[in-house]
Amino acid sequence: MMSIKGKRIGFGLTGSHCTYDAVFPQIEKLVDQGAEVRPIVTTTVKSTDTRFGEGEEWVRKIEELTGFEVIDSIPKAEPLGPKTPLDCMVIAPLTGNSLSKLANAMTDSPVLMAAKATVRNSRPVVLGISTNDALGLNGVNLMRLMTTKNIFFIPFGQDDPFKKPNSLVAKMDLLLPTIEEALAYKQMQPVLISNYQ
Repeated sequence: MMSIKGKRIGFGLTGSHCTYDAVFPQIEKLVDQGAEVRPIVTTTVKSTDTRFGEGEEWVRKIEELTGFEVIDSIPKAEPLGPKTPLDCMVIAPLTGNSLSKLANAMTDSPVLMAAKATVRNSRPVVLGISTNDALGLNGVNLMRLMTTKNIFFIPFGQDDPFKKPNSLVAKMDLLLPTIEEALAYKQMQPVLISNYQ
């Protein structure tokens, strides 16, 4: 497995607010391992207040954790392609909405622009899904991304098969080993896991 020390990692957050508590300790791990983590957020993350916290508060937290200002616009994300490329781009959590856009080449957020720029550079993109319709209408998009070159998944499973049978959530504490494998252009296995508590 490849070390992430000194690697430039983009970390994109999309609007699955209930998952941030599982994701932020993983960002801290990346920083502790010596990675340079560049935070990237969608407008939804920045501007939405929920029972899980205020948008501005989450932005402040990720900036404090990483030591970098968030990239919060498409023009700010575009240089991650030719000018200042990333070694790896992570999107965690990745909502069903952003998953479907990524699978269909729609680039309407800073996070998706950063992913597009990274794919363009033939560098790995790591996805941590958190979506209620991955086994529903979004299933076709999930499968399209699973067969796309240089896209890798944090292992995932059904989080509540009886109340939410179409829902899949990544096991976020497997983020670091997934990145290490992805930097060697390998998918961490098994990718389908039991995630039911």
